[in-house]
Amino acid sequence: MKTRAITGFFFILIMLGSVLSGEKTFAVFFLILSLLCLDEFYRLVKTDVLSPQRIGGGLLGLSVVSSVLYTLVNDDPRYLLLIVPLTAAVFICELYRKTNNPFQNIAFTFTGVIFTVVPFCFYAGIGFIEGIYNFHYSLGFLILLWSSDTGAYLFGRSLGKNKLFERHSPKKTWEGFFGGMIVSLLAAFILSTQFTGISYIHWAAVSLIIVIGGTLGDLCESMLKRSFHVKDSGNLLPGHGGVLDRFDGLFIAAPLVYVYLAIFTT
Repeated sequence: MKTRAITGFFFILIMLGSVLSGEKTFAVFFLILSLLCLDEFYRLVKTDVLSPQRIGGGLLGLSVVSSVLYTLVNDDPRYLLLIVPLTAAVFICELYRKTNNPFQNIAFTFTGVIFTVVPFCFYAGIGFIEGIYNFHYSLGFLILLWSSDTGAYLFGRSLGKNKLFERHSPKKTWEGFFGGMIVSLLAAFILSTQFTGISYIHWAAVSLIIVIGGTLGDLCESMLKRSFHVKDSGNLLPGHGGVLDRFDGLFIAAPLVYVYLAIFTT
């Protein structure tokens, strides 16, 4: 627990620093983080019969996130076209690899990009939802996500009896889920008094999306790990496991929050 707390404290400080330091620091930090998640995904799913393209997928992931971030910062979408040849390259490279399951390898190569890199692109988009970088939205997202996780842990540990989805996550309970919702909604109210770009109604809606999407993302990552019989996605963060374990709540929540903000607040 001590190791977990120390790691979490310093990692949160680094994340807050990246969000608050401006658009370029924000972009670089989350570019690196998305690629770490992608590589961790490829390491997790690699088996004797399954071998996704770590290099090809990594280059594709880099092109996706870097071109999206460049577009957000500079309002220049031309570099999004780099995704096209690198997508084709994944298929071409598999022609020359001596593997027994080429299309499974291709499928998991693309799945890694979709599951890890694309959500970070949407999260970055949240910070630019007004057309220019505003840390209120990206920071608010993280605060609501952390509030949900903290509330779920505290309520689940003290009151949890009814299993939420035992097949994939035996420790999650309905009490924890609703506890996370209460704490996140309270955090949304506080945010609405400080970050007034959108009203409390919208912050509350974002909070609910994060609670539901974050829980589903966590369950999906648990399903992934159980499918490959591993406990943690990695060991990069002492006491926490891997970066996938720390950001699983973002993978479904971030795209949904971006869609909500883009439709209802802009």
